Amino acid sequence: MADSYCSDCKKNTEVVFDHAAGDTVCSECGLVLESRSIDETSEWRTFADDSGDHDPNRVGGPVNPLLGDVGLSTVISKGPNSNGDASVARLQNRGGDPDRALVMAFKAIANMADRLSLVATIKDRASEIYKRLEDQKCTRGRNLDALVAACIYIACRQEGKPRTVKEICSIANGATKKEIGRAKEFIVKQLKVEMGESMEMGTIHAGDYLRRFCSNLGMSNEEVKAVQETVQKSEEFDIRRSPISIAAAIIYMITQLSDSKKPLRDISLATTVAEGTIKNAYKDLYPHATKILPEWYTKDKDTKNLCSPKA
Repeated sequence: MADSYCSDCKKNTEVVFDHAAGDTVCSECGLVLESRSIDETSEWRTFADDSGDHDPNRVGGPVNPLLGDVGLSTVISKGPNSNGDASVARLQNRGGDPDRALVMAFKAIANMADRLSLVATIKDRASEIYKRLEDQKCTRGRNLDALVAACIYIACRQEGKPRTVKEICSIANGATKKEIGRAKEFIVKQLKVEMGESMEMGTIHAGDYLRRFCSNLGMSNEEVKAVQETVQKSEEFDIRRSPISIAAAIIYMITQLSDSKKPLRDISLATTVAEGTIKNAYKDLYPHATKILPEWYTKDKDTKNLCSPKA
């Protein structure tokens, strides 16, 4: 019990904490003074002979539906004046954690996903893909970083939030673009029979990257809207360039007409597309500029400001 002021009794009275309901109740009149309070006491029993740096009040990790059931096990504790038996320790560790490899992979997925600021649904999808690989016992001897990066790449595609291979490579802990590409092909081939249509990653469109690229460049809402409309109109023409290259070239085209012109180098860094590739895609788009640029955006601007492809 503790003392607290009761607005009904008009005085300090003893209160009772109802831990089950999360209520603080006045012991005099029964008025609920506080509801939904958080119980900060120990969640589990604390034993006097516990030692070490771990927190004895809470045990176990968070429940992950992709991990196996965690059953009860018996652990032989060392005595207070004993160094323990090495043979006993080896026997205990032999049947250790069967999900250790999965836990390591899930941790790597979480770290890479956080570095790319990916949402939880993509992270969960990547973990599910890796779990399916692990179930087929086909991950042994393969580059973990490349496999994890490939799982994230596929998950991004399936969730409609694609990332470029260069973006994935930048957080892959040293795994090369070639290794990630091979890992992606391996995963698709390995799981296609089991997952069927769900392994289809869909077609990438230039518009899939626009929001992120424009945000990286600090473009205004008006410029972003103009870029989106230009990309939509460009799909009516046969521009045989990758969607990422088209997106980068259209951003370059729009920024030339805006007050805050962006250097080609900055656009290349923000979109992970080489400057030469942007120039080639821009060269293909330039003849259609008057047809694909929104009229509301160009009416107050001089389209002659657009650089010639030869420049």
